[in-house]
Amino acid sequence: MPKAPPAVQTFTTNSSAETEAVGREISAQLAPPKLLILKGDLGTGKTTLVKGIASALDAADPDEVTSPTFTLVHEYSGVLLGVPVSLLHLDLYRLEGERQLDSLGFEDMLTSDAIVLVEWGEKFNSIRKRADGEIAIVSTGGNSRTITLTLN
Repeated sequence: MPKAPPAVQTFTTNSSAETEAVGREISAQLAPPKLLILKGDLGTGKTTLVKGIASALDAADPDEVTSPTFTLVHEYSGVLLGVPVSLLHLDLYRLEGERQLDSLGFEDMLTSDAIVLVEWGEKFNSIRKRADGEIAIVSTGGNSRTITLTLN
């Protein structure tokens, strides 16, 4: 049976507050288990989007969500439709290969109650193969962003 084409949604934002709001809107479509690649150049608002997702899941206040650039993983506990959910935000910019990903315990993060959002996940074939989709953020000048959600 042929695979259905991916569902694609596009959003335009003009401020950090609007990017957070899009994150809150997207969160409703992220029933676990879900593995998404977060794509975007440095400074495009990937963490800002995660702030909105975490807020909507009642997993963290936006000001508690920071980039996991140096810690590699931030984990938050939240709720989606009355069911506990684990939100993991990874930043793999500094990792070089699959072996480092394995030592991070990536496979153990992919639990049935987890929403896993991976910045720079496209660098890893194992993540690309398993991803349920991606969220791509592109700066379109100033504070404007185009955010594209693709769910496989």
